[in-house]
Amino acid sequence: MSAANGVRRVWVGQNGLLSTPAVSAVIRERVGADGSKATGAFILTASHNPGGPNEDFGIKYNMENGGPAPEALTDKIFENTKTIKEYLIADELQEVDISTIGVTNFSGPDGPFDVEVFDSASDYVKLMKSIFDFELIRKLLSSPKFTFCYDALHGVAGAYANRIFVEELGAQQSSLLNCTPKEDFGGGHPDPNLTYAKELVERMGLGKSNSGVEPPEFGAAADGDADRNMILGKRFFVTPSDSVAIIAANAVGAIPYFSSGLKGVARSMPTSAALDVVAKSLNLKFFEVPTGWKFFGNLMDAGQCSICGEESFGTGSDHIREKDGIWAVLAWLSILAYKNKDNINGDKLVTVEDIVRQHWATYGRHYYTRYDYENVDAGGAKDLMANMVKMMSSLDEVNTIVKGARSDVSKVVNADEFEYKDPVDGSVSKHQGIRFLFEDGSRLVFRLSGTGSEGATIRLYIEQYEKDPSKIGRDSQEALAPLVSP
Repeated sequence: MSAANGVRRVWVGQNGLLSTPAVSAVIRERVGADGSKATGAFILTASHNPGGPNEDFGIKYNMENGGPAPEALTDKIFENTKTIKEYLIADELQEVDISTIGVTNFSGPDGPFDVEVFDSASDYVKLMKSIFDFELIRKLLSSPKFTFCYDALHGVAGAYANRIFVEELGAQQSSLLNCTPKEDFGGGHPDPNLTYAKELVERMGLGKSNSGVEPPEFGAAADGDADRNMILGKRFFVTPSDSVAIIAANAVGAIPYFSSGLKGVARSMPTSAALDVVAKSLNLKFFEVPTGWKFFGNLMDAGQCSICGEESFGTGSDHIREKDGIWAVLAWLSILAYKNKDNINGDKLVTVEDIVRQHWATYGRHYYTRYDYENVDAGGAKDLMANMVKMMSSLDEVNTIVKGARSDVSKVVNADEFEYKDPVDGSVSKHQGIRFLFEDGSRLVFRLSGTGSEGATIRLYIEQYEKDPSKIGRDSQEALAPLVSP
């Protein structure tokens, strides 16, 4: 189809494997032998919004900046699907062996056309080595006191894990779990969270069973297309909201790419305000955007944002225009290596848990949870959201309800329906969620998605901010109980 429609060249990752962040890196960084650069990319991924007869794949288009296509373009594509009567295809072209690196030349309908199969990892590894101090991380991984585990959940991250963690950084091969990419993800669900990354969770000492084996110091997981991540310490889970805040707080000292300072930081609206506190303390530009990575991309293209993240396990920076799971893991390894650089041979290393608890002691802790109510009646869901919009006009009434339910809950001081005006292109995104903001910095956020005939999903985000150093070590369920319990 490319040849038939006048495209000059197609680049394909070896074996058809490219992570979503690697695609962004290829668009932005890769230069062909004749000086050519990519003008965009199609990503066929099981990790995106499901499509197809069995809802088991998605198609995503990334732009020339390496980021996801904006709604203005995808809307045009959708409109075109309603009117298109035919498509062009050059069926005389020979098959290309995408398992073999090399260039296959054709004479297409519009002249010369070639397909280049390239090493999926080379461009990405080169980019990572320009961002992080690999030698410092290698020293950490070589310490007998430091143990490491990475679970690709049989997703595409496995194509990069051996190359980066074992070949480049010297980790043991045994530290890699499920790093052979499989079409069915080995029968599992490639979602990097405490529910689906069962093997990693058990190995890190967070499971229900007790094997008696000492867990590794550091663990991480990726999703199917390697753009999301989960960070774990020994018997310790790092929330995505805390993760991006901690990376931002330590980036200038620990990561060479940021040594000259951060341009700004951003988070999605439902993500906890942990990053806000860091931004205020470090006097950084801060942005709160709707859910969707394209909003971060606009800020990055304008030179206003260096590090960003979202609560659904997505973290990234302006090195590309996608969230990047392996980048997040390398960022954490960099912070650990930096904190331990003068103590590699000492009695005890600074751990993931040490870093997180020190961060809480400095900035306060944002206890955080999310509830998803799926397949609820679409009409009822819309009515619920409309009723909450009405309630926002009378905070006295809201506070009467709140105090009637729990006297130990702080006062609601503001409520709104989140609306975002993009400071770069001026576009406005409305109806992005309803926020109830409390006097002590806590929040309740309601978001509605999927209002089709098969039901809607209401997402409720609950956040309790705690500045008292004596209370930052509480169990999350205990800390959140006043906001969660009726």
